[in-house]
Amino acid sequence: MKLVIVRHGESEYNKSNLFSGWEDIALTEKGIEEAKEAGRRIRQTEIQFTAGFTSVLKRSIKSMQYILDEIGQEWLPVDKTWRLNERSYGALQRLNKAETADKRGHELVNRWRKSYDALPPMLETDDPRHPCHDHRYAHVDPRLLPGGESLKTTLDRVLPCWSDQIAPHLMSGENVLVVSHRNTLRALVKYLENISDEAIIKVDIPTGIPVVYEFDEKMGIVSKQELSAAFDPQSNAEVSAN
Repeated sequence: MKLVIVRHGESEYNKSNLFSGWEDIALTEKGIEEAKEAGRRIRQTEIQFTAGFTSVLKRSIKSMQYILDEIGQEWLPVDKTWRLNERSYGALQRLNKAETADKRGHELVNRWRKSYDALPPMLETDDPRHPCHDHRYAHVDPRLLPGGESLKTTLDRVLPCWSDQIAPHLMSGENVLVVSHRNTLRALVKYLENISDEAIIKVDIPTGIPVVYEFDEKMGIVSKQELSAAFDPQSNAEVSAN
C-alpha cells in the first residue's frame, strides 16, 4: 500500500512572502509547472491510485488536477476536505512575513511560525477573515473552525481525516494520493514517522515534491522515497526510526 503526499505548487502568497493559512490563493505560473512536474515524477513510479484527497483551497485542488492530468488518472475520485486545509495563521493571514517580524520582533514571529505548540494572534469570529463567514464551511460545526492554529492543533484537526478516511483505503490495499499544504503535511508526517516535538521544527515540505510512503499490512512504514530532481524509479530509501 502506497501513500503519496504532495505540497501544492507555489502560490501567489508564497511568491509575495505573505502568511496564507486558510486564505484561498491561486497558483503562480511557477506553481502550475511545479504541480505538472510533480505529476511527471509520480508517473514514473507507475502507481495506480484508487482515492485522492485535497483541502478545499484552490491551490491544493488545482495542483491535484494538474497532477492527475499528467499521470493519466483524471477519473480518480477526489475527496475535498477542510481538515486538510493549511494551518490557520489567524490574524497574521495576509501579512508580509518579513515586515511582521520587523514590527513584532523576529523571535516572537519565529516562535509563531516554527514552534510546535505556539498559537498565532487569533481571529475573532466577527473578523471577516474568520472561516465561519465562508460558505464552504457552512456544514462544519462552528466550534471546530479555528481562529488560528499551532502545528499541534493542526495535527488534531488532520488526524480524524487520516484515521477515518485515508488510512482505511490503505488498510484495504489501495494506493492514495494526498495533495495538501506545508504545515498540514508536516503535521501528518510527524504522526506517521513519530517525530518528536523538537525535531519537527526542522522538517520542511517543499512545494511540488512528491513523497512516497509504502506501508506493510500492519500500517508500519516500510519505505519512504522523495521524488526529487535526482529521483531514480529503481531506488528505495528506508525510513529511519525516530
